[in-house]
Amino acid sequence: MSRTIPVVEKITRANDQIAAMNRKRLDENGLFALNLMASPGAGKTSLIERSVPLLSERFRIGVIEGDIATTLDADRAEAAGAASVQINAASCHLDAPMVRQGLDALDLETLDLIIVENVGNLVCPAGWELGTHRQVLVASVPEGDDKPYKYPSMYRGVDALVINKIDLLPYLTFDMERFREGVEALNEGVLTFPLSCQTGEGLEAWIEWIAEETGKR
Repeated sequence: MSRTIPVVEKITRANDQIAAMNRKRLDENGLFALNLMASPGAGKTSLIERSVPLLSERFRIGVIEGDIATTLDADRAEAAGAASVQINAASCHLDAPMVRQGLDALDLETLDLIIVENVGNLVCPAGWELGTHRQVLVASVPEGDDKPYKYPSMYRGVDALVINKIDLLPYLTFDMERFREGVEALNEGVLTFPLSCQTGEGLEAWIEWIAEETGKR
């Protein structure tokens, strides 16, 4: 008796196959790529705006922007100095086929680093492989210190965590110790970058990590 494979399983398997092809394509071109995830307003685009000018001194950068509508974020990335392409997703996350379209629209031979800005969401993106080398989650102080407890799947699977808007710590009720304890319970020893896109505090360590990862390719 044959087994019926659920539709979701088929979709996920097909996505993973394309993600593997994306990764192979990146590797063949000597590119480093990271998947930047966060809730809306956490500061993904602001982080790109601050990072691109600093990284452009050493690397050629492409940005794949995922959003429900508009080209606003892609325009901001381009203004910062990156080659950018906008993917208007019809869902709450990017998937591997969408990233493949983004790669098709970029001249990969002229780039060293690709930043994928996923759709703002703390649920969907965690379950979809894109083919990038590193998964990065941007959390922000105004979101509250309970997010690792409420959205464990997002924190469990990332390679690095950015804690953005630390300049607001004196003005908000955010228990950093509680937040870190929640993160550690899910992702022990995860690389963490507390920083502020507004003031620039903490950006240096973040930039050096990306530079080191890019330089390995």
